[in-house]
Amino acid sequence: MMLRATAVLFVLALGSTLVFAEPERKKLQVFKDIQQQVTRYSFFTIFDDVSVAIDEHGLVTLAGHVTGPHKSREIARRVATVQGVSGVENALTVLPISREDDRLRVDIARAIYGDSNFWRYGTSTSPAIHIVVERGHVTLTGVVSSRVDRQLAETLARHSRALSVTNRLRTNEETRGELEQLD
Repeated sequence: MMLRATAVLFVLALGSTLVFAEPERKKLQVFKDIQQQVTRYSFFTIFDDVSVAIDEHGLVTLAGHVTGPHKSREIARRVATVQGVSGVENALTVLPISREDDRLRVDIARAIYGDSNFWRYGTSTSPAIHIVVERGHVTLTGVVSSRVDRQLAETLARHSRALSVTNRLRTNEETRGELEQLD
């Protein structure tokens, strides 16, 4: 009787491990969950840019620029709650406060999102083109449909009083290739 009870207990223990053990989450799913945490943060705007790197142990490195220290802390906190994330290294840069930079951000946003070619980009819950301004220097980031859109966005930004414009926009095709490497 003791042998039979031990065997049943062993089977139950083995069965419970199989039922309750979490399978390792794929990097792509973890990335998508992180992306959702960042883009659904109500203070994340087109003037912020966050990039994510995930190592094989689930350590996430956040890089990019945000317009306030509270954003940096809250984004890191939100990412840390994602299942599959073992830790967060917050390397986000907080942009300096500047009225001139604020005016430049708004002027470029109006130029890009006010152009009928870009209306479709501004209608989603997470706009595709981000405008990072630091001391008069502009960097465009995000994802657009084509190389033509990438070039047009840069042209519109260059018509501002920016000291320089760096175009880091990628096409859907380029992004798709990067995401396939995570899967």
